[in-house]
This record gives sequence, C-alpha cells and structure tokens, in this order.
Amino acid sequence: MNKVYPGAAEALKDIVKDGQTFAVGGFGLCGIPEALISALRDSKVQGITCISNNAGV
Repeated sequence: MNKVYPGAAEALKDIVKDGQTFAVGGFGLCGIPEALISALRDSKVQGITCISNNAGV
C-alpha cells in the first residue's frame, strides 16, 4: 500500500464521507495537519465532527 500522496486533497479522496468523526493532533502551530484540515473543508463533506486538542490556525 502506497501512503505517499502528491497533496492533501488526493490523500482524502475516496476516504472522507458525510457524518464521519476525525481526531487531529498538534500543539500550537507545530504538527497540526493544516493542509488536511483545509482539504477537508474544501471537500464539501457535511455533518463531520473534528476532535482536536488545539487546531492552531
């Protein structure tokens, strides 16, 4: 299985669906999945729950 993708949108393609719950990590601005959060927003999925200890930006 290849887990390397050219970008965040490609990594989420065919994986995210309406109604899912996601947990994301990070501390302040270090280690947050900023590109994945943006790609998730742009994916137009609905009814999702995102759990984070600190979304930073």
